[in-house]
Amino acid sequence: MTGEDTPFLTPPIKQCAIVVHDLDEAVRRFTEHLGIGPWTAYRLEPPLLKQMRYHGDEVEFSLRHALAWQGEAQFELVQPLGGPSIFADHLREHGEGLHHVGKYVPDHPAAVAQALAAGFVELQSARGFGAEGDGAFAYFKKADVPLIVELISPPRVRIEPEFVYPAGVG
Repeated sequence: MTGEDTPFLTPPIKQCAIVVHDLDEAVRRFTEHLGIGPWTAYRLEPPLLKQMRYHGDEVEFSLRHALAWQGEAQFELVQPLGGPSIFADHLREHGEGLHHVGKYVPDHPAAVAQALAAGFVELQSARGFGAEGDGAFAYFKKADVPLIVELISPPRVRIEPEFVYPAGVG
């Protein structure tokens, strides 16, 4: 331990995220082969998403993602749709697979400031994905940590899902 005060030092890491080419196919495969589900899927894009950044630049991007809980662990499948993103980069460079782990934080701006102060570099971020305009996420990397980590501030109320799989569950 280096004594750095970061939001990543207090457990638990809650989310394990995988980037996929086809979200619809992926939720089916993860349900049938691994028993993970039910999945609730959302489309995140402008104008819902705001203050979008990618490697420090203001950009617009869009994605579909699905969330499922298994015990205390949340699984996320992410399909990039448009614009520059770390998800599209991953698919292009590595194909489908594990992308990041995520941690829920109560004070997103403070957690981001702590991560930056500890030498983490922000890769991508956005806010406003909740039904009330709240919710934020930011992804980070550090040279000596071989994994992307996400800080998540969930919205109070989620937007209407694009679908639930299997249908009628959840």
